[in-house]
Amino acid sequence: MKIQDTLAELEQVCQKKSIRVSYEMIGGEFGAGGLCKVKGQHRVIVDRRATDGEKVTVLVQALAQFSLDDVFVTEETRARIDKAAAPKRPHSPSA
Repeated sequence: MKIQDTLAELEQVCQKKSIRVSYEMIGGEFGAGGLCKVKGQHRVIVDRRATDGEKVTVLVQALAQFSLDDVFVTEETRARIDKAAAPKRPHSPSA
């Protein structure tokens, strides 16, 4: 799947979950954006200067915070979201 197709699918999933996505100029060095809650509504703010790959990463990380059982998501995109949602495993000490 092309990155632009993945981005479009993620935007549609956000819309179905009532998560507003906006592309804005974000100053500073904090990254390409992220999830927040404004006046009780979830919102993902994405730096409009970010590459499509960075935009996908921001949306994937945001959607990883939600249950998507009620929304159709392609297998490839769901795998990306599930990977982002997976708990980080602690590094095991070397023996």
